[in-house]
Order: sequence, then structure tokens, then C-alpha cells
Amino acid sequence: MTPALDIVDETFLAVPASTVAAVFAEPSSWTSYWPDLVLEVYTDRGDKGLRWTVRGALVGTMEVWLEPVLDGVLLHYFLRATPAGPTGQPLPLRPKDVRREFDRRARAAKAIALGLKGILEDGRPPGEPPRTADEGTR
Repeated sequence: MTPALDIVDETFLAVPASTVAAVFAEPSSWTSYWPDLVLEVYTDRGDKGLRWTVRGALVGTMEVWLEPVLDGVLLHYFLRATPAGPTGQPLPLRPKDVRREFDRRARAAKAIALGLKGILEDGRPPGEPPRTADEGTR
């Protein structure tokens, strides 16, 4: 069955991949980012990200892939899933409801990425190198 939602997003963060990987490695963070989803890791790629199966409000798969680029990391986000009912079975949705859910999930993904960018870059001015762990805050 083809998933009703196929969401792809990417955001550049001027921090090392390991910094972003540490955020997603903590299972307690998953419920803050995706409160209506139950995630189970099926591939832990370390500093390259995670792949999950998804249950709850959606049924499918999700991935965060961390690609080192220049002096930071490109955070790739993939969600391939279908809205599900209380029994976990896919819900038949009207096209306008699928579009609404797609938009809601895509905006949420971007909000997560931009939120992490703001926190992890910690006010780094454009053009400045990312801070290293031993530099702390300036």
C-alpha cells in the first residue's frame, strides 16, 4: 500500500552531525517532537541518524538522516505514513483531508528543524564557524 503522506524536508544546521544525532538519540525527545506517534528504531546509524517504524496517529516509517556538509550538517527528514484509526488500521481520507494532514505534518517537521537550528547554533553569526564543545558559549 502506498502511504498517503510522503514528506521530505531538509534544513542546514551549522553544528557537527554528532550534536544533532545526540538530540534524536534520546527516546524521551521523540514524544516532545511527535506526541501522537509511537516510534520504534529499526536502524540506528549513529551520527548519520535514525530510522523508525511509526504507529499511533500514523502508520509507516520515518527517518532523520544527517549528512555532513561544509561546516555543519544537512538534516534530512522523511515521513512515509498513512493516518490511522484507534485500531491502527489506515483511515480512508478525502483528498482535502490528506492535503491538510500533509501540510500540518510538513510544517511541524520544519518547526522542529528550525527550533533545533536556533537552539544548537546558539546565536552563531552567519559566516562564523560552528562552536566546538570545548569553546562553550562566547
